[in-house]
Amino acid sequence: MTESTSPWLIAGLGNPGPNYAGNRHNVGFMVADLLADRIGARFKAHKSRAMVAEGRLAGHRVVLAKPMTYMNLSGGPTGALSAFYKIPAERVVAIHDELDIDYGVLRLKRGGGDNGHNGLKSLTATLGREYYRVRFGVGRPPGRMDVAAFVLKDFSSAERKELDYFVDRAADAVEALITEGLDRAQGTYNG
Repeated sequence: MTESTSPWLIAGLGNPGPNYAGNRHNVGFMVADLLADRIGARFKAHKSRAMVAEGRLAGHRVVLAKPMTYMNLSGGPTGALSAFYKIPAERVVAIHDELDIDYGVLRLKRGGGDNGHNGLKSLTATLGREYYRVRFGVGRPPGRMDVAAFVLKDFSSAERKELDYFVDRAADAVEALITEGLDRAQGTYNG
């Protein structure tokens, strides 16, 4: 399969299980769930240790994934799916929470460092750096709150009032990235 004919692999990063469902760290799962709704697909267990949904998004074949290994080990399932579907890193999109961006603000980019994000460290160790990232701002923890405790807490009631809008916007950004390219998508969605 050539790069232009292979599907896109869109990996929403998060932690499995109901205890984590509303956590800031699980915003990638939230966006992946919305994208699955948009393409009319259901997530199913895959041998790669990920939940996978396949379909067409804006005319492009996509494989949506939610790694089930916990955030810090996301690279294993994502890399296994990349190999299984023969998808190069240049057609992989990771959706993840980002502490250094204000809540609800999006930043799209290709490549770069992991900025201390263990999910990205795991992805980069498996795929290299050339995958795309849809970075969903969750802001910094208040006061001296531990970063890990902050990302593993649910969004606040004030944040939840706007969460559906921001998740929808992030899904739109993913769609724009694969249909219009990075530059145009950045021009529209980078806050």
